[in-house]
Amino acid sequence: MTEIAGIDPDVAPSGPGCADCDAGGGWWVHLRRCAQCGHVGCCDTSPGQHATAHAAATGHPFIQSFEPGEDWFWNFHTEQMYDGPELAPPRHHPVDQPVPGPAGRVPADWQDHVH
Repeated sequence: MTEIAGIDPDVAPSGPGCADCDAGGGWWVHLRRCAQCGHVGCCDTSPGQHATAHAAATGHPFIQSFEPGEDWFWNFHTEQMYDGPELAPPRHHPVDQPVPGPAGRVPADWQDHVH
């Protein structure tokens, strides 16, 4: 397999939810996985926008959706969708995890807090 700079297919995701939201008691709409280090962060619709913040802080160029049924990649450097390799499992958050999530931390008026 051809190596792609910025993608490490052998690195597992950091966990089942946004690492930064989990650390601070926050919540997310959708999840994204850094294709280089496995950091799971929340999407730009989420209040924290942690996946983009992680990419900006680290220079890691690619994320992959961490949602069930989605396998697309995004390249922050080119601002384009990308076809990448299959990454180490798990390939999405637990299917019983609600969207938005996680259960118990999403405010009733969550739609008023999205970007």
